[in-house]
Amino acid sequence: MKRIIGIGNALVDELIRLESDDFLTEHHLPKGSMQLIDFEFAQKLSQYTSGLESKMCSGGSAANTICGLALLGIKTAFIGKIGNDRYGEAFLADLEACGVTPFLVKSDSMSGFCTSLISPDGERTMATFLGAAATLEPSDIDENALQIGDILYLEGYLLHNHKLIEKAVSIARQKGLIIALDLASYNIVEENLDFLQILVSECADIVFANEAEALAFVGAAPEEAVDRIAQMCPVAIVKAGAEGSWIKTGDQKQFINAFTAQAIDTTGAGDLYAAGFLYGYLNGLDIRSCGRIASRMAAKIVEVIGAKYPQSDYAALKEWISHLYY
Repeated sequence: MKRIIGIGNALVDELIRLESDDFLTEHHLPKGSMQLIDFEFAQKLSQYTSGLESKMCSGGSAANTICGLALLGIKTAFIGKIGNDRYGEAFLADLEACGVTPFLVKSDSMSGFCTSLISPDGERTMATFLGAAATLEPSDIDENALQIGDILYLEGYLLHNHKLIEKAVSIARQKGLIIALDLASYNIVEENLDFLQILVSECADIVFANEAEALAFVGAAPEEAVDRIAQMCPVAIVKAGAEGSWIKTGDQKQFINAFTAQAIDTTGAGDLYAAGFLYGYLNGLDIRSCGRIASRMAAKIVEVIGAKYPQSDYAALKEWISHLYY
């Protein structure tokens, strides 16, 4: 059976429902973005949100995707870095509960966490304290993990760590892995544009971007953006939320309608979209079917708080997916 290896920030997610966007405005947090924060700001954030509805679970973009794939029955592994603390223990336990093979490096630093601030309209703004996750180094990449993989999945939140990305991609290419990349956040794209253009043009096989990330990357709206990105790599995907998504490979181009959903939290929508697409891709489905699975998974996840829905729900999801084979 084919296996997907994910590399990303090993984080514990704290999900907070905001009563208004006042906190975002006051502290200059662009709505819908991901901002890195220091420990001092993390304390301030904790004080502000202490009386609000919250939920805590393991997270991180690539880990969310990998867990989704594992729960669909794909063999998966994850490379990341955690601290020797209860957050790290919780992260490891959650990976194992999902059926993911962990390749986690331990650090003396505190485990990282990401606070997702959920606006009343469901949009999420992420404030991330990377902690131990930020200390992941090229030497931490276990070549044995990549040896057993068929696809390497990289989250764009690692793009600032050029040497880490270069090491992972170099090993993956030597071993013949397909390289899939999610662009993560428009501000990450803007800050690493030159490096990203080379990475996509020379190394990536599959690229996922949302509307804002695509605009930052190639300066175009979704349909034109997917054409431009597809000129740089074999498979390009541009997501536009409730408006649907575009997928292009070679001369095949498909628009995928979004499934209707009662969105209460967009956290993890892109991560589960990637999981659905890669599941179909690994099983040899056409790009329309891959896109429909991706869209269905994204629609399901926005109806719950956080980037995971109950494992029991996967049985019905897999039953629905099985009909796409016929």
